[in-house]
Amino acid sequence: MTDTSDLQSRISAEFTATEARIKQFQTEETQAYHGRQQRLEQYEKIREQLRAIWKPRLEILAKQFSDKVDVKVGVIPTGREATFQFRSPLADIALKFSVSTDYDVHNVVLDYDLHILPILLKFEPHHRAEFPLDAIDTAAIAQWVNDRVVEFVQTYLSLHQNEYYLKSHMVTDPISNTRFPKYAAAATTDWRGSTYYFISVDTQREFAVKNQIGS
Repeated sequence: MTDTSDLQSRISAEFTATEARIKQFQTEETQAYHGRQQRLEQYEKIREQLRAIWKPRLEILAKQFSDKVDVKVGVIPTGREATFQFRSPLADIALKFSVSTDYDVHNVVLDYDLHILPILLKFEPHHRAEFPLDAIDTAAIAQWVNDRVVEFVQTYLSLHQNEYYLKSHMVTDPISNTRFPKYAAAATTDWRGSTYYFISVDTQREFAVKNQIGS
């Protein structure tokens, strides 16, 4: 009769090895879970530091535009995201800054997203920066936010100087015959059912005199 004890031992060894691997896997995953939870707690504290960096900078951006265009600002209560809606007659403009982490919570991730419709000029719609959770460089993060804010301003101003966007928004000063974007008018006059745009108050005044407006 063939001896099967060796086979039994080998089978038992395979089961034992599998059980050991399962226990090792459980231990590693449990450690990984607790490590991730600890890093999430660390991230929440860092996120508050980051909020102190980007909040005043984005407030400056909103204030700078407040007397030029209608700006709607939204901030998620958790402080993870800030959005801007710029109401321009030329395009729909949406800007978003957000902060998050990668899946394993080893890095802080900053995102910049810009949407402009219609798309009639080249611009950078997205930027991402990652910083190690254990080595946050607040100066570098502040610089990144500054650069993105300035980049947006440059894009916005370029849009409002772009001939394709301005095509249906151009007007002519009836006195100087200067053609310019409607938004750049220094003065306007409503007369006989039409609106006239002027490059300066001087040409508006001359127009009023010439047509005896207000006399």
